[in-house]
Amino acid sequence: MISLLDIENVLRRQHLSDKGYQNRNIDIDIDILLINDEIIFSETLTVLHPKMLQRKFVMIPLAEIAPTIIHPLEQQQISICSQNCNDDAEVTIINKKLERPISISEKYNYIAIEGNIGAGKTSLAKMLSEDFNAKKVFERYADNPFLPKFYKDRERYAFSLEMSFLADRYQQLTDDLAQFDLFKNFIVSDYYIFKSLIFAQVTLQKEEYLLYRKIFDIMYKEITKPDLYVYLYQNTDRLLNNIKKRGRKYEQNITSSYLKNIQEGYKNFIHTEKNLKVLLINVSKIDFVNKKKIIATL
Repeated sequence: MISLLDIENVLRRQHLSDKGYQNRNIDIDIDILLINDEIIFSETLTVLHPKMLQRKFVMIPLAEIAPTIIHPLEQQQISICSQNCNDDAEVTIINKKLERPISISEKYNYIAIEGNIGAGKTSLAKMLSEDFNAKKVFERYADNPFLPKFYKDRERYAFSLEMSFLADRYQQLTDDLAQFDLFKNFIVSDYYIFKSLIFAQVTLQKEEYLLYRKIFDIMYKEITKPDLYVYLYQNTDRLLNNIKKRGRKYEQNITSSYLKNIQEGYKNFIHTEKNLKVLLINVSKIDFVNKKKIIATL
């Protein structure tokens, strides 16, 4: 559980002194003023609040919402106590209104997270699913028998690999997106089917790609489009480091030029696709797996 002090520390509040009022960049407190007519003195809690009667910024708002409540010690209504407050501080009404933040689950029904190999797509999707009770749709790359063969002999197995991925992605997305889960708030996936075309552009020969594109276009018309398409950008050096760290044997020979070609494919897609709401996030310097900073941008 996150404490108020934890939030202040994240926002870098500086506790300079305990004496008197100070300007602060953030000040988060929960002060208990009254609990019915109870009076409590303990090591961890004091009720009534000992200084409430001396503070206009407390008494004036309190008198607005609870004017007839009796102060247990003064035995007077809060409205009278407010009038008797001798605080010289000026209290002014502001016109700003608090608005309830709209949660991710209210904004979106389906979020697709994309990025290059090793960008952190699955890590972010897992975080969202855990924090916001989302249904997970994760790519079944480990089940593809052509993937290890492709990295050993790309020219021979490229078409088989891309066709098998396309068929599996189409089936998975068609099935999972059609099944509404009453116990989940929304759906998050760690891929979008358009990645099939992006990778095919890089791996396939011209004639193979033209055939592949015809099949892809037929399938793409039937796929549910995400309400938000998140693209995680990582620089190539960071991608290679992430690939090395996760230790999949068949990925260890991936070259920087291959990753750059994939990156360029995603770039072209993002610039030309007009029917998607796209959020591009540079995560090259963000350790979001541990710090979870990235969720706030959604």
